[in-house]
Amino acid sequence: MRTGSRGFSLIELIIVVMILGILAAIVLPRFTNASDNARDSSARTTLAYLRNQVELFKTQHNEAPPQEGMLWDLMQKQSSTAETNTTNPVGTKIGPYFRANPENPWNLMTRASSLSVDTQAGWYYKASPTTYELRLRNVDGSVNNQY
Repeated sequence: MRTGSRGFSLIELIIVVMILGILAAIVLPRFTNASDNARDSSARTTLAYLRNQVELFKTQHNEAPPQEGMLWDLMQKQSSTAETNTTNPVGTKIGPYFRANPENPWNLMTRASSLSVDTQAGWYYKASPTTYELRLRNVDGSVNNQY
């Protein structure tokens, strides 16, 4: 004859919670690392693609890269070979090189800036008449020199 239903004792519940805590401590960092690895891979791929597109632009524009402040505008529109320093190109021969402002996977921003620290920009872009530097920005807005 039963006198009542048997439940878990406090010690059994504590042991189960401890086991779950240990498993969580082992598994969660792996998910975090996987997320960081995916962002890192996306950042490298996006940056390589953008640099290739700027190189193509340079080749088609007499070895002149898009000048500062015009990068995304010129890369998303058609332009003539002389248009490297305007936000509203009128040429229709060359381009576009991509369709939308690329997003930095680390800080989720799309704007490009030539400032050494800019918390409102996702990309660092500095150009001269013949050369350029295109880099990612860290979450704090500093230039990422790793990529």
